[in-house]
Amino acid sequence: MIRVFVVNILRFIALLFLQVFLLKNISLYNLSVPYLYILFILLLPFETPNLLLFVLSFILGICVDAFYDTPGLHAAACVLLALARVLFISITVQKEGFDNEPEPTLGNMGFRWFFAYASILTLFHHFFLFNLEVFRFSEIQYTLIRFLTSSVFTLFLILISSFLFFRRKER
Repeated sequence: MIRVFVVNILRFIALLFLQVFLLKNISLYNLSVPYLYILFILLLPFETPNLLLFVLSFILGICVDAFYDTPGLHAAACVLLALARVLFISITVQKEGFDNEPEPTLGNMGFRWFFAYASILTLFHHFFLFNLEVFRFSEIQYTLIRFLTSSVFTLFLILISSFLFFRRKER
């Protein structure tokens, strides 16, 4: 239990610093901006209580908002991502019988499940974030292009980092 707590604290700090000090400065033609910090929410253990999940998501979003000068945008998107995570896990994990796995990682859940999980939740987070950021219909094409390219870029980084830290589950 202590090990899981320490790993998640270190993951929170590492992803926050990586997002704020490195990925904030990476932008492809001002269309694609990676938001790798959402990996923290995606990799929290299954048995994390929902209230704690929402609080951690809000804290992560507020920390990112503080560095991006976006008052509450990332916090709202992270809390909505946490809600989507709860719904996605409640639908897929119990149906497919993954109840004995501690956390939703690539090694524990397999590539197909993890790719669907990360893709759907990344698309959900980015769609809400970019639409909340612009909040007008006159720029819907630009917003949709930014949403799709940023989602692909973020998903690529999530998969790369998952393969770097890939560990097969022990049977």
